[in-house]
Amino acid sequence: MKKILITGACGQIGSELVFALAQQYGSEHIFTTDIQRPPAIIREHSEFIYLNVVDKHSLARIVVEKDIDTIFHMAAILSATGEKDPKYAYDVNMTGLINVLEVARKKRVERVITPSSIAVFGPDAPKNNTPNETPLNPTTMYGVTKVAGEKLLQYYYLKYGLDARSLRYPGIISSETAPGGGTTDFAVDLYLHAVQNHPYACFISEDTPLPFMYMPDAIDAIIKLAGADNRRLQRRVYNVHAMSLTPREIVASIQHHLPEFRCTYAPDFRQAIADSWPNGIDDSAAREEWGWSPAYDLPMMTRDMIERIRRRQS
Repeated sequence: MKKILITGACGQIGSELVFALAQQYGSEHIFTTDIQRPPAIIREHSEFIYLNVVDKHSLARIVVEKDIDTIFHMAAILSATGEKDPKYAYDVNMTGLINVLEVARKKRVERVITPSSIAVFGPDAPKNNTPNETPLNPTTMYGVTKVAGEKLLQYYYLKYGLDARSLRYPGIISSETAPGGGTTDFAVDLYLHAVQNHPYACFISEDTPLPFMYMPDAIDAIIKLAGADNRRLQRRVYNVHAMSLTPREIVASIQHHLPEFRCTYAPDFRQAIADSWPNGIDDSAAREEWGWSPAYDLPMMTRDMIERIRRRQS
């Protein structure tokens, strides 16, 4: 039976990943860490241990004591937050990852899975249908750390045989956990404000197309990648994609259910970050090598988001 460690478990993706893995393997086999106070869902479905991922010795102790064989390394400082303190983003993202990889190598952990991001792409990457292999010249510290992280995964796989895997997430939209300082956070905020009957000032211009994915698909993708037969994988990092959306399109979808909702646009420093990213990405390698396929489109996501937010706030 697998013993799974999830770092950064209190984050937007981590908290829902905990529940999904507990449903599959049993809560007694899930161990979670973060530097934040965990919400109830994490305490109910895992054993929580306070950990700062820059503390390699404490990380190693947890891996040994709990007999961990799989690590989902989710701890990271995201794009918008990282631009406010690039050194902090570098320290957490790079030191945290190298600590996880070194501990996994030395303690013979079976597999490490950690997300990358569309932030690895820069202005010189193709804007449409961005391929899996293309120049990676990001304009944010978050993107820089993700590019370096991808190369580290490949290095540890080639040099030490550590089965390290990653997928490049687009913007993630979720009803359950507040976003954590990313450039695509506006998408979640649109839904939250609409259900609360509050107007919203979007910090990205209305016609900026960006890749997105609904959280259930994001969880399905990372679990599928973790469980894929390594013999079928031809790379360590995969693009994954579900839909390309502009803020205007998301607003129109919301207004189909909540016609009174109003949105204005006031682009800030995050607009330049969004402009450096692709409009959509080619995820054919993930589809061919490990069966990736999203389940949600915009109308399905909007209907589900509104229902879930209403239930949570009732």
